[in-house]
Amino acid sequence: MCGMALAASLALADLYGAGGGHAIQPAVANPLAAEPLYADIVGRARELRATVVTLEATPGLKQSAAAIPLQGFDEVATKAQALSSLDMKGHVDLAARDKDGDLKCILKGISQDLPKRIADIRDAKTGPDEARALDDLAYLLDDNVGVITALPKAPV
Repeated sequence: MCGMALAASLALADLYGAGGGHAIQPAVANPLAAEPLYADIVGRARELRATVVTLEATPGLKQSAAAIPLQGFDEVATKAQALSSLDMKGHVDLAARDKDGDLKCILKGISQDLPKRIADIRDAKTGPDEARALDDLAYLLDDNVGVITALPKAPV
């Protein structure tokens, strides 16, 4: 069940932009997003996303035949791990409150995906591979914000 919720969430990750722009919806529509834990997740995801977008603009990245050392990437990896832990904490919190089944599952999935996206960047062999992996991470961070700030949907 959680896998399907995460897949649906990731498939809709570009709901807030017209592709390629990684635009994040600024308004907080879900009251849950105002709670300290979830506000922290949103703030960290937005900050990390901004850093990732800056890394995507590394000169020559998209043309390089070899991977390019990304300035500050170790800090990005550390922050992504901390965000992953907070997403899992959100999952556990929602499970304990028996609240918002889809969001609970999506946060767990994002928690599991963040380290994978970091590994994809580390494992990239070319600049274009790094650029794609950074783009995937940016979309995941968009999704991290969007699923928390969006109004909860009624059960189907």
